[in-house]
Amino acid sequence: METYIIRVNGQEFEVEVEKKDGSGAQAQPSAAAAPAAKPAAAPKSAAAGSGAPVVCGTSGKVFKIVAKEGDSVKAGDTILILEAMKMEIPVVAPKDGTVSKIVVSEGDSTSSGQTVAYVA
Repeated sequence: METYIIRVNGQEFEVEVEKKDGSGAQAQPSAAAAPAAKPAAAPKSAAAGSGAPVVCGTSGKVFKIVAKEGDSVKAGDTILILEAMKMEIPVVAPKDGTVSKIVVSEGDSTSSGQTVAYVA
């Protein structure tokens, strides 16, 4: 029996997989997978800004930072562009406001759900 952690839409599940033996008998299914314990949230760093967090919808690499700290933005305006699987994916402002902090640099790797900026 082998144990794996599977991530589906940002939620982690711990599953056990049993290999089929050579006799043709199949393994019995185990109980439904329960969500794996979430890792503890990282403490806020001194680099955290104020306002609404701007989060990545997917993992990738910061290709280009479009907005600068202090820029006024409207909801839906592009803050930065990620590159993932040879596609450019915009990360947009969640609300109207001013970019108070950008916490990544061009070339940085990001993960799904990571805060990359703040809009106040």
